[in-house]
Amino acid sequence: MWSNFHTHSHYCDGKGKIEEYLKAAADTDVVSIGFSSHAPVPFPCTWCMKQDAFADYLGEINQGRKSFPQLEVYKGLEVDYIPNVISPFTFSDRLDYTVGSIHFVEDYEGKRWEIDNTLDVFKDGLNKIFNNDMRGAVTRYLELTREMLQKTPPTILGHLDKIKVNALQLSFDETERWYRDEIARTIDVISAGNTIVEVNTRGLYKKKSETTYPSPWILEQLLDRNIRITISSDAHHPQDLVRNFDTTLSLLDTIGFRNLSLLQNGIWKEMPLSEYGPTC
Repeated sequence: MWSNFHTHSHYCDGKGKIEEYLKAAADTDVVSIGFSSHAPVPFPCTWCMKQDAFADYLGEINQGRKSFPQLEVYKGLEVDYIPNVISPFTFSDRLDYTVGSIHFVEDYEGKRWEIDNTLDVFKDGLNKIFNNDMRGAVTRYLELTREMLQKTPPTILGHLDKIKVNALQLSFDETERWYRDEIARTIDVISAGNTIVEVNTRGLYKKKSETTYPSPWILEQLLDRNIRITISSDAHHPQDLVRNFDTTLSLLDTIGFRNLSLLQNGIWKEMPLSEYGPTC
């Protein structure tokens, strides 16, 4: 059986209604699914949920639970962490879980810098905020990640190293000592808490990354620290629910993982890797 707790719908930048995702889940051996549209933010955002749509979003998920009783359906949001603006705690009392992510790093010219937007947008912010200092930009991204984990820890940490997508096209190398040290500091913070780390496959099937988020060498360190993980596809279309799950499951097995975390009967549980897959 499969599970996926990072999915988007027409309530944000996803394609397809919640019912369409649930139909796809029922057809692909998904037994546990959580919806995690991008949370509303108090400034203009083309890919976030509108504030006045939140109640409808929750209501539609509740209706989906009734319409698909064979599935476990959960209410979540992917919530950005922006100091003194928004955090996973902002919405947590109305949800079953949260995915905490960093998409915005600082602001300039009256707008917030989106680190996973186009390469041109990335280069613009890198230049105007950090004077083209890649180390400073990536370090700040990971500092914000650690701050979120320490102050307002989400249930799941979203795409830990997503900044690499644009950074690797410029002056950045994952093997650099300073970067490895920043990742080690971040893993220390994860290990001190209870947040689950997602192994996100979206970069693979969108051909934006040659590896999962996070990269396999980071996954090895997570295993060494006994940090819990879950697989997600960051689906923006119903057909993406289990994209690249087979190959990622094989990767995790090769690295040495033996369990995955999933919500079952409203409780996060550890499932043996050997029982996770396309057949129930």
